[in-house]
Amino acid sequence: MSAVVTRRAASGAPWRAAWRAPGGSMAWLIAGGIALAALNLRTAVTSVGTVLDEVSTGLGMSGATTALLTTLPVVSFALFGALTPAMSRRMGEHRLLLTAIVLLAAGQAVRSLVDSAAPFMAASTVALAGGAVGNVVIPTLIKKHFPRRSGAMTTVYSTALAAGTMVAAAATVPVQQAAGGNWHVALGVWAALAAVAAIPWLALRRGEPERRSTPARAAGESLLRSRLAWAVAGYFGSQSLIAYVMFGWLPLLLQDNGYTSGQAGVVLAVFTGLGIPISMVVPTLATRLSGQRPLVIAFAALYAAGFAGMLTGHAMWAWAILVALGGGTFPLALAMLALRTRTAPGTAALSAFGQSAGYLIAGAGPITFGLLHQVSGGWALPFGLLFAALAVQVVTGWYAGGDRTLEDAGADGASHLRV
Repeated sequence: MSAVVTRRAASGAPWRAAWRAPGGSMAWLIAGGIALAALNLRTAVTSVGTVLDEVSTGLGMSGATTALLTTLPVVSFALFGALTPAMSRRMGEHRLLLTAIVLLAAGQAVRSLVDSAAPFMAASTVALAGGAVGNVVIPTLIKKHFPRRSGAMTTVYSTALAAGTMVAAAATVPVQQAAGGNWHVALGVWAALAAVAAIPWLALRRGEPERRSTPARAAGESLLRSRLAWAVAGYFGSQSLIAYVMFGWLPLLLQDNGYTSGQAGVVLAVFTGLGIPISMVVPTLATRLSGQRPLVIAFAALYAAGFAGMLTGHAMWAWAILVALGGGTFPLALAMLALRTRTAPGTAALSAFGQSAGYLIAGAGPITFGLLHQVSGGWALPFGLLFAALAVQVVTGWYAGGDRTLEDAGADGASHLRV
């Protein structure tokens, strides 16, 4: 009997050891799985935006339903992101990420096949739920498997995320045109990409140790009393608000200042594409600093200069580039999730809280910006919203960028995290 037990333990030992400290081919497989998963986290969002008119017309959506579809991503990211830690404790991070990828693939596949609004919205919610879970789980996996290389792996994560965002935005319309104007095909191809992303996690799934049932934790309640957690959430939310406003309103702003729709599209493509090289640099740079306050101020200065320049109405493409460079706040916010925690459970709790609260903050941005533009008939008043968000970003980023961790929150007067 003991020999059998010994053989069983030996057969499982390499896998279990690999989860604690991956190396060699195992590390590459996990890193590749993270990159492929990240590549898919925004495709369900940006692919729809480029063919929104065709989808809403084809499905007979009302204006209210179309507006709901555009706000569904931030609502889903906030809601399902908040539920992720509890699911992770039950399933384990690897199985949960595999489930998230399956939801992404299934949701996008189903919505590409339906011909009415209600099932399309339901399938979109399923896909977005998968993206929301992935948003929270991946930083935890990075902290768990690459604690000494979190900067490099956050670079991989944020770069893949930016690349997937840009590719889905840029390629959906050409795919639609190649399919004879069929938006169903244009949306369905992204389900295939998600299916590919599931392959590494199917291979890795058998090696993850079984989860033991554990009582619910009070981490969420602790974070509600943590100034550091709220600072991270405020920083994440303010940068997301600015990003969503720019993605939604930059083309119209450009056209109001004399650009053709084609020229505006080129500027938007460059604006989006710059996120890739920025994501390749910022996390590693942030990791090398003991505190990230210099980066917080530098990106805020780029935003401020870009916003002020846009209000002049001249050389809009140049100011748009400055704002795009200021968008380094996104990979910086992702890096802070690992830098402000010492443990994988701490990263999981901060990732869920920071992203969920942050997306709730960001969700009101594009709608409020549009209402201010409609009421004022110009751009000065809505840009006041962006400058206000920037002020919040500086205050919260200054606090979140300090050299402290969530688990040691008692040192700055807030409650300790218990996970």
